[in-house]
Amino acid sequence: MRRTKEEAEQTKQAILDAAVDVFTERGVAKSSLEEIAKAANVTRGAVYWHFKNKIEIFDALHERLHSPFIQRILEGLEAEHPNPIGQLQELCTNILLELDQDEQVKKALTLFLLKCDYTGDFEQCKANYNQKKLEKLEAFSRYFDLAIKKGTLPEDADPKLFTLAMNCYMRGIVVEYLDNPREFDITTEAPRLMNFFFSGLRVDRPCNTR
Repeated sequence: MRRTKEEAEQTKQAILDAAVDVFTERGVAKSSLEEIAKAANVTRGAVYWHFKNKIEIFDALHERLHSPFIQRILEGLEAEHPNPIGQLQELCTNILLELDQDEQVKKALTLFLLKCDYTGDFEQCKANYNQKKLEKLEAFSRYFDLAIKKGTLPEDADPKLFTLAMNCYMRGIVVEYLDNPREFDITTEAPRLMNFFFSGLRVDRPCNTR
């Protein structure tokens, strides 16, 4: 039984890996479950065993990307770091650096950020995506809350504004890299860009963001 569960999970992950490639190459709307099955080297029945339709596959791809990401953010909060801003900078830097090392994450982000228009049946996927994004932003905001409590950010700092700014900044970096990875040396630039952003978040700077 244990072996069967492991094999089923391996098949599921193979289907998801193949779906990323098919969706990216063909477009989500034009792709079929048959094409995904062929790319995954499994039967169409195996695909239907795990997923009812393309929407379920698409949602599963997003969940596979989101779950470890949000878990990582929350685990950092549980560590009670003496310098939450420094901790957040390190976390964000590592997230960017790992883009160059994890091909599946890179492919998934390319699909979600550059290759999908979320129209038709996939409008609900966009709503789910936005809900998960809100969860991510709320988790990031807690780092700024902690920094204010620990005195490493001014008392009048606005955690939501800082979180929004950081999210926009990081999203821009990710999109720029995914759009032209050969010309964007993220291994070199990620630490520099994160230092540029976070160096402006110092307790001795006037804030008045509220």
